[in-house]
Amino acid sequence: MNEGVRIDKYLWAIRAFKTRTEATDACKGGKIRVNGLDIKPSRNVQIGDLISVRKGAVSYTWKVLQLLEKRVGAQLVAQYAENLTPEEELMKLRAPVETFFLRRERGTGRPTKRDRRQMDELLGALDFYEEED
Repeated sequence: MNEGVRIDKYLWAIRAFKTRTEATDACKGGKIRVNGLDIKPSRNVQIGDLISVRKGAVSYTWKVLQLLEKRVGAQLVAQYAENLTPEEELMKLRAPVETFFLRRERGTGRPTKRDRRQMDELLGALDFYEEED
């Protein structure tokens, strides 16, 4: 196994993705980088490579310690990949999701132009108060 392991298979094996298809799609979508370079799913990783994975707002980083092709239990992942993800990236997972819902009566249909203006004014006022804090 001196030639390495496919990146999509490796990411699936260390449980970065639930399925190998998800790992492949992430590679094709430009969300995976190895040693700072965008890669294809067929790219082989070697021991010592740095893998960056962008999932949503968080960018995870792993260092390849050992190669493997078969999925392992979560407790064993640390033997194969060292998690180098900075703490500030992990804090993004714990950040509260600020959402605001405008309630409309059921069956009233789509908002009219006037309704939309009123909603925009309300949201603009909320943004104003958030900026003062």
